[in-house]
Amino acid sequence: MTRKPAFATNQSPNTRNHATMGGLQVIVAAICWGTLGIFTTYLHQLGFDSVQIAILRVVTAAMMLLMLLPSLWPSIRQLSVGEILQLSLQSLIGVLGMTVCYFIAVNFVGAGIAVSLLYTAPIFSLVLAFFLLKEPITKKSFTLACIAVLGVALTTLSENFTLSWGIVFGLLSGVCYSLYGILGKKALHKHYPPTLVFFSSVVISAIALLLLPMTYQTYATAFTMPAITWLWVMGLSLVGTVIPFFLYMSALHKLPATKASVFTVFEPFTAIVLSIVLLHQSLNGMQYSGMILILLATLLNSIKLPMQRHRQLTEVDAQV
Repeated sequence: MTRKPAFATNQSPNTRNHATMGGLQVIVAAICWGTLGIFTTYLHQLGFDSVQIAILRVVTAAMMLLMLLPSLWPSIRQLSVGEILQLSLQSLIGVLGMTVCYFIAVNFVGAGIAVSLLYTAPIFSLVLAFFLLKEPITKKSFTLACIAVLGVALTTLSENFTLSWGIVFGLLSGVCYSLYGILGKKALHKHYPPTLVFFSSVVISAIALLLLPMTYQTYATAFTMPAITWLWVMGLSLVGTVIPFFLYMSALHKLPATKASVFTVFEPFTAIVLSIVLLHQSLNGMQYSGMILILLATLLNSIKLPMQRHRQLTEVDAQV
């Protein structure tokens, strides 16, 4: 019996519709993530500092996610002590650390530049994966990393450039973001559901925050604030955290992760547009050029080269 090659492009209408729906879900998720800087800025204006905003985001999101505990409990019971420790490290660095660093950056340099610095994560992933996971650095990865570095330079350098804490913490948010994926890859086996990774990431950080008196002081302060405060808190936790994750995870059942990651570039675009329209944060031409280079490097990093993709599919076909 003659089999159709694995790289054939003919798809049924149902498959194409699923892929289209998956792409739309990722785009909506990316747009939701892009609102984080806006909600953060509004809460800053109400008097909350970056750590307090991180507390409100993580703990409130964890309360929402507790409804998943019954369905995830069988998988949680299978975790070894070592895996729990690795998940804890992933959570404290990749979620709590990234959130605090990103919110500090937003406070200092604005949502547009902060999200561009966050998207330097692929550069740090390249280096950290080489040392922690022993993954080789390809010519393509090295070239794209250089493009992204140039983009960072253009984004952060201007006529009145000073090395501010906003830039430092923006880059640190990229480091933490890259470690989230790397530590998660080291922590879990393939048979654990991805939902468990997200659940543990948020809940473990929330548990750590609940050990701090500052957490209770933050919520006590929030309850004395105007009602609109809780609109921003819910936006931060629900719109900017819980909803986009579930949309993204649902999309991964409809299209490959590499294709899904391409659509996440809508996140920085959303953050930049909203910061200009709603917050009236202006950028110069050099900074726009830098952002474009960072996004271009991120986009190309998510796209397989045609010959490389053909070769991979041919190898898979030969193994079937």
